Amino acid sequence: MARSILHMLTPLKHMSPFDVNMAVDAGFETIATYTDVTLPDVTSLVQDSIFSRSPQDGTRTTIFIGGKNAEDALDMVDRAKKALVPPFANHIVADPAGSFTTGAAMVAEVTRALKSKFGTDLKGKRIVIFGGAGVVAYVAAVIGALEGAKTVIVGHDGEERVSKIAFTMKWRFGIDVGAVDGSTAEARCAAIAEADVILSAGPAGIPILSAQDLECAPNLLVASDVNAVPPAGIAGIDVNAKDVALPTGKGIGIGALAVGNVKYQTQSRLFRQILEADEPLCLDFRDAYKVAVDVAG
Repeated sequence: MARSILHMLTPLKHMSPFDVNMAVDAGFETIATYTDVTLPDVTSLVQDSIFSRSPQDGTRTTIFIGGKNAEDALDMVDRAKKALVPPFANHIVADPAGSFTTGAAMVAEVTRALKSKFGTDLKGKRIVIFGGAGVVAYVAAVIGALEGAKTVIVGHDGEERVSKIAFTMKWRFGIDVGAVDGSTAEARCAAIAEADVILSAGPAGIPILSAQDLECAPNLLVASDVNAVPPAGIAGIDVNAKDVALPTGKGIGIGALAVGNVKYQTQSRLFRQILEADEPLCLDFRDAYKVAVDVAG
């Protein structure tokens, strides 16, 4: 059998050591990293990788796309798919800044909590997501909307930027995602007034919602915070929290390490799925969510 090769592409200066470690531990035998990769570069890199091996060895060759931007990564995935020339084909998988697996894990943990603690699911739930211009928020918003939730992204600097992001989500996925202002305490309170679920995916170490702010969300069932650096993004959600009562007594909280455990296992399983596949796969956060739901239980 041909050796397994993982070609890791990123538009950044460095490839993520986290992703390299995950790939090695999953079992890839040879790993090559390519940095400062632009969208036009993708075609030639992919075609170099497919034409240098026989078609039957395509499933032993994988293109991994990193970076820090969901839209850019998805564009690179599309370009990589178009570069394939049947019967020559490779696996393609994207996880920029670990966000595809992190966002999937976050929503999967919320799904688990809604089912186990409240006997319900995401359909019809209002999910309000802080850090709305970030890549984890992007993934969580799209997954939530695809699962039937009413997702809303909150902009810390106003509504304009997140409105543009919501528009691209509709263009790419055919979903409706709301966009609201979160630049003031009053705006944040208004944003969560009807929330069933609150997700915090803002910058590390930046508090976003206080215990007092949470009083504005009388219908809150579950809140999750992926910030692992103190102070917490949402008051009362420790990094180790899993279904812990929130300070207001309204709903439960899920912390960064609970989400991180599901994220880690999800990324590992995706890599192993590729290594075991008999046909070329193309995987993104939608595939990650399916795995994450299984991991979360």
